[in-house]
Formats: sequence, C-alpha cells, structure tokens
Amino acid sequence: MSETKTALVTGANKGIGYAIASGLGALGYRVAVGARDAARLESAVEKLRAAGAEAFGVPLEVTADQSVADATELIEREAGRLDVLVNNAGISGDMGPGWVQDPTTLDLDLVRTVVETNVIGVIRVTNAMLPLLRRSSSPRIVNISSSVGSMTRQADPDIELGAIMAAYAPSKAFLNAVTVQYARQFADTDILINAACPGLCATDFNGFFGNRTPEQGAATAIRLATLPDDGPSGAFFDDEGVVPW
Repeated sequence: MSETKTALVTGANKGIGYAIASGLGALGYRVAVGARDAARLESAVEKLRAAGAEAFGVPLEVTADQSVADATELIEREAGRLDVLVNNAGISGDMGPGWVQDPTTLDLDLVRTVVETNVIGVIRVTNAMLPLLRRSSSPRIVNISSSVGSMTRQADPDIELGAIMAAYAPSKAFLNAVTVQYARQFADTDILINAACPGLCATDFNGFFGNRTPEQGAATAIRLATLPDDGPSGAFFDDEGVVPW
C-alpha cells in the first residue's frame, strides 16, 4: 500500500472545495476529486495535475446511494485506503429576493432538498468511507459548516447577521450536531472529526459576494485535515479559533 496519503474532497470541482483539494495536493496528498459534473470534474483534475498535484477524479453524487458506493470502490482500487475525508459538497437551496429564505413561507420540499445534501449526504458518504478511513493510521474527517449554523451566534442580538436563510442555516446546525455525535462514537479511535467555517468567500455559490478568497476559506479545513494525533475532535472552528455551537 502506498505511503502517500489520500484525501477525498466532495464538491471539489470549484470554489472552496477546489481550494481545499489544491491545498492538500500542495502538501503532498493524493487528492480524490469528488464532483457530480463530469466536465467540471475532468477540468479540475487536469488543473490540479498541471499544478503538480497527484489527483484523480471520483464521480460522486452525495444524495445517491449507488454513486457513493461506486465512489468508495473506485477509491479502494486507486488507493487502498482513505486518510482524509472533507465533506464539502453542499447547497443553499433557492433564495428569495435579498438572499432570504423566509421561514413563514418556506417550501417544505426545499428544506428536504437542502437537508438531503447538506446533512444526509454527509452521513451517507462518511459511513460509506469509514472502512477505508479505518485502514489509515491517522484518519481525519472535516465537515464544511458555516457560522450561520451557530445557534449561539444566530441568537445573539449583539451580533450583526446576514440574511435569514431558514433552510440553509438550520441544515448547518444539523450538520454540526451530527459532527458531535460522530466524535462521541469515535472517542476511543484514531479518527478525528471536526466542523470548519470557511467564512464568506467570493464563489459562485453566493454569486461571488464575499470578502474572502476560496483559498482563505480553505485554510481552516486544511488545518483540520492535517491535525496531529493529539488534535481536537468534535469541535467547530474558523480562522480565529473555536466557533460556539
């Protein structure tokens, strides 16, 4: 089995996901680029290779059982194990004017769609990849969350908040809670799992509205993906440190 560590980043064909993949590739990781768009996946892999990274594409739709099973088999064939899983794939769901999801008029199908990707998709991928992660000597899992998923911050009247996002924000709070449950389950293992907030980055996810670059947004995730064995688990971080739940 190769000594080179392998990292799977979901939703890695663009934006923050691509920046995470690029950063890990620059650190010497073999990067499995997970994405559902075949053309963008191929382009991202070519770009990473051109930059000197070792990378391969993994067709992956996190909401589909068979796609996730196929991705797991592909990674096992290519690498034999998985050292890092970054659950980055996520959606905001349709927004109203001003990037608002009004809880009083929210389409329930929209909520289901957002949760299916942002939470259930993470559980689906994580559980499928666990056998490969357990073959690693230092497995790491990073769930890409958001400060809007912080109940403490959202409820604080002294903190200036952005638009109301009644489907997206609760999905990230849900993801944070799931992260804690995994950390409890992994307490007596070598697996470290944490949530990362990239901050408001200018990507096509938000119409390039943001004051941070994807590379800046990727920094916390890369740090958590490369934690030492005595690193934290079951916590929520951004560039400044621990984010309150």
